[in-house]
Amino acid sequence: MSPEQTTAKVVCNNIWKIFGPHPQRVMQNLGSDKSKAAVLEETGHVLAVKNVSFEVQQGETFVVMGLSGSGKSTLVRCLTRLIEPTAGQVIINDEDVLKMNEKELRTLRRRKMSMVFQHFGLFPHRKVIDNAAYGLEVQGVDKDKRRARAHEVLELVGLKGWDDHYPGELSGGMQQRVGLARALAVDPEILIFDEPFSALDPLIRREMQDELVRLQEMMKKTIIFITHDFLEAIKLADYLAIMKDGEVVQMGTPQRVVLHPADDYVKDFTEDVPRSHVVTAEAIMRDADDEDTPDTYPSVDPETTLQQLVPIAAERDSRLAVRNYAGKLMGVVSRRRLMLALAGLEVN
Repeated sequence: MSPEQTTAKVVCNNIWKIFGPHPQRVMQNLGSDKSKAAVLEETGHVLAVKNVSFEVQQGETFVVMGLSGSGKSTLVRCLTRLIEPTAGQVIINDEDVLKMNEKELRTLRRRKMSMVFQHFGLFPHRKVIDNAAYGLEVQGVDKDKRRARAHEVLELVGLKGWDDHYPGELSGGMQQRVGLARALAVDPEILIFDEPFSALDPLIRREMQDELVRLQEMMKKTIIFITHDFLEAIKLADYLAIMKDGEVVQMGTPQRVVLHPADDYVKDFTEDVPRSHVVTAEAIMRDADDEDTPDTYPSVDPETTLQQLVPIAAERDSRLAVRNYAGKLMGVVSRRRLMLALAGLEVN
């Protein structure tokens, strides 16, 4: 995300969700060190989300990652009150979602945000174009206008020419594209994805990840993406939250999480991550010194990954100048530093 994108679109403050007959009583008597397992054993209540706070910036892809039972899907459903939080605050566009009445909440869900789920939820008896137009139909948009808009977004997601087919005639990946088109048709401010690609074959899954990255580069939507796959999280995230047993155990950029895991739980996830895809020039650069002549060096931006730096460095036996968006020199990357970083060795 570029430096100018600093406006918080979604703010969550101290979100709790406890399932059971007396959630408020359990929360009031809950010690900060009580684990999910201990709460269940002692009270019979399920501590699904425990005191979670975060912000999602305008135009950012914020990924919530965790294994099954970590609370990630429950957390996201609390944002739209598909599940009512036990306590906390959810602010979207400076409005408190938990104080919205039914009409205001319906408007939020229909016009300002869209959700894409693992199971596509398409209507099998409706053609692709009518599935894509469904959100606009719910809004009461004229048939010709909604079908024209649906045609546009189907083309955007790579389904040009499939308007008049039925979902059963499409592959799983194509059906998920229809689901994505349906979400985009209403032009939402916020897109929420709940493990949308987890049911797809690995190759199709990677294609859909690439497609989402491509679309986000064009649209700059605010995206909240849920996944249990750490490699998927690293690929998509501008910012990342990792959950375990209802709590966030670490938040940060993918690079920060990979380079500085907070505990062994996070470290286990990072072991298989190819660092060349995550670590950037900013992380390995050093300050320029008197021997440097940065004006003669190839320039790269601070978010250029090691993988992207390799062919640039290979072209010339020289250093690389790291410059910010305004062109100001931030530091220098030598070939030696790049090779050490690629080998996973300490760069100092």
